[in-house]
Amino acid sequence: MRYEKGRKDASRDRIVEVAAQRFRGDGIAASGLAAIMGDAGLTNGAFYPHFQSKAELVRESLVAALESQSQQLQEVLAAGGPEMGIAAYLSAEHRDNPGAGCASAALLPELARQPPETRQVYTERLLVLVRQLSAVLPQTKDPEAAALGVFATLIGTLQLARAAAGTELSDRILAAGADAARSLIQPSDGEKAS
Repeated sequence: MRYEKGRKDASRDRIVEVAAQRFRGDGIAASGLAAIMGDAGLTNGAFYPHFQSKAELVRESLVAALESQSQQLQEVLAAGGPEMGIAAYLSAEHRDNPGAGCASAALLPELARQPPETRQVYTERLLVLVRQLSAVLPQTKDPEAAALGVFATLIGTLQLARAAAGTELSDRILAAGADAARSLIQPSDGEKAS
């Protein structure tokens, strides 16, 4: 039986959405295609008309997750600037919901072992996020370097807080990371005077 193009596109989008959530929540290696397809409401046989391999699905779902994160970042920065972005990223809600959160914090160790094409896609999308943040930072000599430092601090903080989740230490990690990230976006004394 043949289906109209819109239905095939909708099925593909659903698979990508489910995979992005499952990969972030459970990890790439721990997420089997059968579980992803079942969560998407499709049979295993419906996978291959959409994707040639799990690696292709990983790439597509990573793009979708990072595009969504870019949109969310844009909205948060427009509403409250970098301070609000730091607070939202290092919130208990974000810590406790990895499946709907930052792909970087959830997947970096696994992404480092993905094929070069996937790592390249990740790098390109990460630079989009870095440039979004650097565009709204206070005057610094190198706003992109400051933004990279902020992202490294946020991602590392979230990973540590998730590892210690359910403890008082996890909350302390979030607070300390937020303080460190905020310090990175403050102009130095020499830059304030200019």
